Amino acid sequence: MHVFVTGGTGHSGSHIIPELVAAGHQVTGLARSDTAARVLSALGAKVRRGDLQDLDGLKAAAADSDGVIHVAHRQDLLPSGGIDAVAAAELPIMLAYGEALAGTGKPLVAAGSIGSPGQLLGRPATEDDPALPVGDEHKGTLRARNVVETAVIGLAERGVRSSIVRIANIAHDTTDRAGFLPTLIALAKDKGFAGYPGDGTNLWNAVHVRDLASLFRLALEKGPAGKYWHAVEDGGIPVREIAEAIGSRLSLPVVSVPLDELMLPGYFGFLTNVITQNYPASNAITRRTLGWEPAQPGLLVDLDNGHYFPSTDVPAI
Repeated sequence: MHVFVTGGTGHSGSHIIPELVAAGHQVTGLARSDTAARVLSALGAKVRRGDLQDLDGLKAAAADSDGVIHVAHRQDLLPSGGIDAVAAAELPIMLAYGEALAGTGKPLVAAGSIGSPGQLLGRPATEDDPALPVGDEHKGTLRARNVVETAVIGLAERGVRSSIVRIANIAHDTTDRAGFLPTLIALAKDKGFAGYPGDGTNLWNAVHVRDLASLFRLALEKGPAGKYWHAVEDGGIPVREIAEAIGSRLSLPVVSVPLDELMLPGYFGFLTNVITQNYPASNAITRRTLGWEPAQPGLLVDLDNGHYFPSTDVPAI
């Protein structure tokens, strides 16, 4: 299969491309710079120069392919417009793919969020739970991007084998440099203690990025149209346990941060609205339908492996 991939030089994409190549697929990656082009070539992909603002170019690339994996987004819009601007820019991209792939039955697999079905279900979220609808009251929240997921799923009605891979809160591995874990570790170093909100019993989920890459491949190869898939290995880890693992590796105290409107932002900053949420999720349908079997270390094991903590961070024994 000839696969067009966006975001191929990012944390997820740089593992998805080798996964596809190893499975015998031909991959073309989108590159907007010479540096990105060199990285894509090193990963085993052909290079198509362009960017996410060139909708005609994206349509042509999709039409020339046997399927599309989209894991890119306009990070440059975050400082000025936040998640609303990112979603607004991504929606026409998905619709452009839809125009190119309509009636072909070709796959379009796009990245989504494990939080899109919400956190108030009273049970772990499943792949059958749709993304929550978005209104004006959701501007500035992660839920604003749900319009993108809904649009992708809707393309199934136009003859596109479209699906969403909902990515866990934490995608971890040895190449993780800018995700939630490095941010939480940096906060602990800066504050002098590893904090968790309230009693820390709210649940987060995680996936190893290599297992994430294999799920994108499986969804591309055999995922039915109009489905959500859950890239979740550890489906519910108490945030306190994550803080304890960080504190242990850094030899720092582990402290509860009271659920106070001043104290929480004082420690967690921009993560406040995320770190306090509850995200239990199941992967049962994904495993049963696609045969996905996560094989990499879980989150707490990966933290204990030490690669998130350079030797200078840990006192010599």
